[in-house]
Amino acid sequence: QVHLVESGGGSVHAGGSLRLSCVVSGHTSSSYFMAWFRQVPGKEREGVAAILTDPYNGDGNTHYADSVSGRFTISRDNAKKTVDLQMSSLTPEDSARYYCAIAYGGAWYPLRSSEYKYWGQGTQVTVSS
Repeated sequence: QVHLVESGGGSVHAGGSLRLSCVVSGHTSSSYFMAWFRQVPGKEREGVAAILTDPYNGDGNTHYADSVSGRFTISRDNAKKTVDLQMSSLTPEDSARYYCAIAYGGAWYPLRSSEYKYWGQGTQVTVSS
């Protein structure tokens, strides 16, 4: 059973930075997307960033939402089975619960939540003005 656990959320002032981390267990595939999503109450879950692991095609390719491009960086450590999200220049609009997710076998739309089967419980990020 695949299990994802996020950590690193918290409260920060606008302009600050946070680093989120997600560790995956029960995971054996060599081809998959890992992504970060975020959601605020009453709104749809939004894809933030995704990174591809595929030793044969496109390994390391990343995708970012326009709203975070240039401010957020997704990275992974395959040996540790972790994916991180470095968030900088945070604004109150970045406040949300952040989730990591994994999609095996690739994804046509890497920032679309319907592509992902396994999810973590999320970690809260609050940015104050």
